[in-house]
Amino acid sequence: MLTLESFEQAAEIVKQVTQETKLIKSSYFSDLTGNKVYLKPENMQRTGAYKVRGAYYKISTLSEEERNKGLITASAGNHAQGVAYAAHKYGVKAVIVMPTTTPLIKVERTKSYGAQVILHGDVYDEACAHALELAEKEGYTFIHPFDDPAVATGQGTIAMEIVQELPLVDYILVPIGGGGLATGVSTLAKLLNPHIKVIGVEPAGAACMKASLAKGEVVTLPHVNTIADGTAVQTPGKKIFPYIQQNLDDIITIEDDELIVAFLDMVENHKMIVENSGLLTVAALRHLDVKNKKIVSILSGGNMDVITMSSVVQHGLIQRDRIFTVSVLIPDKPGELVRVASVIAGQQGNVIKLDHNQFVSTNRNAAVELKITLEAFGTEHKNQIVKALEDAGCRPRLIRPSL
Repeated sequence: MLTLESFEQAAEIVKQVTQETKLIKSSYFSDLTGNKVYLKPENMQRTGAYKVRGAYYKISTLSEEERNKGLITASAGNHAQGVAYAAHKYGVKAVIVMPTTTPLIKVERTKSYGAQVILHGDVYDEACAHALELAEKEGYTFIHPFDDPAVATGQGTIAMEIVQELPLVDYILVPIGGGGLATGVSTLAKLLNPHIKVIGVEPAGAACMKASLAKGEVVTLPHVNTIADGTAVQTPGKKIFPYIQQNLDDIITIEDDELIVAFLDMVENHKMIVENSGLLTVAALRHLDVKNKKIVSILSGGNMDVITMSSVVQHGLIQRDRIFTVSVLIPDKPGELVRVASVIAGQQGNVIKLDHNQFVSTNRNAAVELKITLEAFGTEHKNQIVKALEDAGCRPRLIRPSL
C-alpha cells in the first residue's frame, strides 16, 4: 500500500499544487536545545497547511466517475481547504462538513475555493459521522482526512523533501491528530533511512494515538480538550494504525500552555504565524533529551484567526511575566499616585492599565487600592519592580491580570 514507488509518484503529482517549503535553520532553537534545528514551514503552503498534499494525491487516484459524483469530507479546517482547493483544480463539486467550533477564517477560506460548507457537531468525530451519512445518502465520494493510505502517501511527500534537502537528518518531529501525516512521514522516512527517528507529537488534551499505542489497538477518547483544534481527534485512523505501530519511534504530549509559549517564540524569532497544531513540534523541542542532532520540526499549518491569535499573544505575555498586575495599598492623599508612578518609572516599568479603588477600606485615609497592570522585560524585571514597590512601603501583591 504505502510503497516507495507510490511515494515517488505522489511526490511528482503534488508538485502541481504545492509550493516549495525549504527548510529554515533556526539559530534560536538550535542554541536553546544544543542541536541543529530546522523548520519545515508547511504553514506557507497555498492553503496554509500540508493537507493539500494528501487531498490532491487521493483525488488523482480516483476514477472520473468517482470524482464526478462530487466529493465530501469532514475536517476541522486544513483538510477542508485542501479538498476544496484540489476539487477546484479538478473542476468537481466539494462538500465539507466542519465542526461548529472551527475558527471562522478556516470556514471562510474553505468557501473561497468554491466548496459548500456544512457546520455540524462540536468535534471532528461528530462532523465525520455526519459527512459519512451524507455520502451514503447523496452518493458523494468520501475523502477521509487521515484514515486512508492514499491520503497518508500524499502527506508523506514531506519526508521525501526533508531527506532530499537534509540527507543526514537524525530526528523528524511530526504533529498527530488522526495520524495521516505521521503515517506518511514515518513510513517513507524509514524506507529511505531506517536510522531516522520519527517522533509524533500530540496535545495532552487529545492524545488518542498515545492511548492507542499503549493499548495496542485503536481506542476512542471519551472527550478532547485542546486549543490545538486541528489535532482535536478522539479516534485515530484504524487503517493506518499498523503503520504507526511499525514506524513511529515515540510520542511526546504537549500541554496547551506550552503552545502559547511556542507561538511567541515563532513570532518573535522567526516572524512566522503558526497555528496551535503546527506548534506542537516546536514545543516538543524542549522535551527531546538529545544533543548535537539534526532535528526537523514540521510546522503543519498557519491558519489561525486573528481573535485566537490575540488571545494567545496576551496569555503568552502574561505567562512570560512580560505583562503582570500588582495591587498596592497607599494612603488616600495627594501625591501618592505620583509617588507610586515614580517608583515604577525608576525601574523602567511601563504602565498599561490603572484601577484606583477608594472603597477597599472603610478608612480611606488608611488605605486605598491601586491595581496596576505593567509591561516588563520578563520575570527578573517584574521581580525588580515588585521589590522597589515593597521598599517604598506600597505593600505590593501580585494578582491575576485582567486586560
